[in-house]
Amino acid sequence: MRQYTIMIIEDDVSIGDMLEEALKKEEYAVLRAYSGTEALMVLEKNKPDLILLDLMLPGLSGEELLPKLKGILTIVMSAKSDIDSKVNLLLQGASDYVTKPFVISELLARISALLRLSASKNTSSQDENILKAGEIELDIDLLSVRIGKEEAALTRTEAAILNVLMANSGRPVGRSTILDRISEDTPDCTERSLKQHISNIRKKLQAIDGIDHIEAIYGIGFKFNES
Repeated sequence: MRQYTIMIIEDDVSIGDMLEEALKKEEYAVLRAYSGTEALMVLEKNKPDLILLDLMLPGLSGEELLPKLKGILTIVMSAKSDIDSKVNLLLQGASDYVTKPFVISELLARISALLRLSASKNTSSQDENILKAGEIELDIDLLSVRIGKEEAALTRTEAAILNVLMANSGRPVGRSTILDRISEDTPDCTERSLKQHISNIRKKLQAIDGIDHIEAIYGIGFKFNES
């Protein structure tokens, strides 16, 4: 199981020590910074999964630091309890807000919930870029196709074409339809070169499992067959 890293940006040593102890008991890795400036130096070499950010920091304040933490889950810790302060910080990029003094069990629950939600979104995002048809798996981002344990690399144009064909597995797809669907990502592909690209895809797939998965349909286009 993956170990998450939490960064504590807090100038109060006793509060920071208490947070570090509680986090390590939950088996999180911990980074520490005692000012906004020091936090930026630490972040140049590390990217934590989540940051606990105090607002009242020496030098660069938490409010000034927050916009620089884009892309990292951040829970703001502050004595400010008014609604306007909370709303403004959330609008500036904070993921959550806890008012000091806080109950450590509640903070740990908020941390766990944010990390779980983030992991779920990342998995969904990855799944959207992987297309499966039978035993065949196409990874759009990695430009590769896998059958069982064997894998073949694809060009960007080949991956775009195979994506269209696999998405319509078992159904003929016209040449013009293929070209239209891939035009945004691969505008260099023409009707003349399409045939060659498909020939290359067929050879790569056939080299893996010995099956010709793409069938030419006379007068129409091509059809992808899972087996």
